[in-house]
Amino acid sequence: METIDLLLTGCHAAAMTAGGAPYGAIEDAAIAVSDGAIAWIGPRADLPAVTARQTLDLDGRWVTPGLIDCHTHLVFGGARIADFERRLGGATYAEIAAAGGGIRSTVAATRAESEAQLTASARRRLEAFIAEGVTTIEIKSGYGLDPETELKMLRVARGLADHRVSVVTSFLGLHTLPAGVDRAAYLDQMIDEVLPVCGADMVDAYLESIAFDEAEVARLFDKAMSLGLPVRLHADQLEDGMGAALAARFKALSADHLEFTSHAGVQALAHAGTVAVLLPGAFVTLAETQKPPVAALRAAGVPMAVASDCNPGTSPLLSLRAAMQLACAQFGLTPEESLAGATRNAARALGLGDVGTLEAGKAADLACWDIERPAELSYWLGGALLHRSWKAGRSVVG
Repeated sequence: METIDLLLTGCHAAAMTAGGAPYGAIEDAAIAVSDGAIAWIGPRADLPAVTARQTLDLDGRWVTPGLIDCHTHLVFGGARIADFERRLGGATYAEIAAAGGGIRSTVAATRAESEAQLTASARRRLEAFIAEGVTTIEIKSGYGLDPETELKMLRVARGLADHRVSVVTSFLGLHTLPAGVDRAAYLDQMIDEVLPVCGADMVDAYLESIAFDEAEVARLFDKAMSLGLPVRLHADQLEDGMGAALAARFKALSADHLEFTSHAGVQALAHAGTVAVLLPGAFVTLAETQKPPVAALRAAGVPMAVASDCNPGTSPLLSLRAAMQLACAQFGLTPEESLAGATRNAARALGLGDVGTLEAGKAADLACWDIERPAELSYWLGGALLHRSWKAGRSVVG
């Protein structure tokens, strides 16, 4: 290592590597960046001789991996303010859905909007995440529920990626059954016709009594795996539907929500190496009382990720950092677990090996914070803490 593109000094690094110091902390660190990757990281006293095209002194600030939001529904038409008001009036999620609200109302709005309209609204939402240090985000389809609109949503999601943020796409054709459609015909269409041509990076499904059952999801997952696509699952949010066990059977990258997951489900996730994605925004918005089994997940060694679940109905949350704070306040995660959930474990939930920690050879996706210790990222609910960020070594914010 002789000439590098960027040298960061005068900082502390929360490298988020596992098994060492809390947060993988490196006090008085230096970070060398070359060709979009971390060329060297360690104590500044050990920095080898280099010539840097740019050197920045970060004045004692903390640097973390760029944040990763591993579960969002960022592309959608309209909003569901009426659902919000009904919930405050006492209606349940199932009652709102039965009355024509819920996912189906968003489906109608999403079908009605053009690709340009969906892009414009999704980009506005995405800017909020970028401004908080998010450098990778997952975006699902699932509000189209017909071939044309599902594919349209995925095109919009892919088009949101730029030099500031990576986008991972998920096909969520089995989100809910659209009104007036034959169930068997719909499954045939989504699984046999749309899935093979959707171009998504992975496949997701909603396993609940108000959505799709175990056999239907298993059929989808069988097809996905035959196409070489990894799978994830909305599991056990409203009841114990054995979703965690199903996710584990298919060695899913993640099982998400998990409020009603049983002890057996936790053990299955641990055995399969599946990530548990916690979504406190939906928990708070729906005024739920059944919390995910965090203590059991922790004891079993199941990696826990944290995500915003940004969507128009059950988690209108435009802040991954807010989700991190809620994961601590509502679910009992430690601040270190919460930050790991938005970096290292979020990367694992998306099957990404080149981001999520600060290590030589990994992408230089970096976030620099105006904080005195890493726990502050999960302590403050709101506030502009990001000082600057980089994506693959290129400046994004700051």
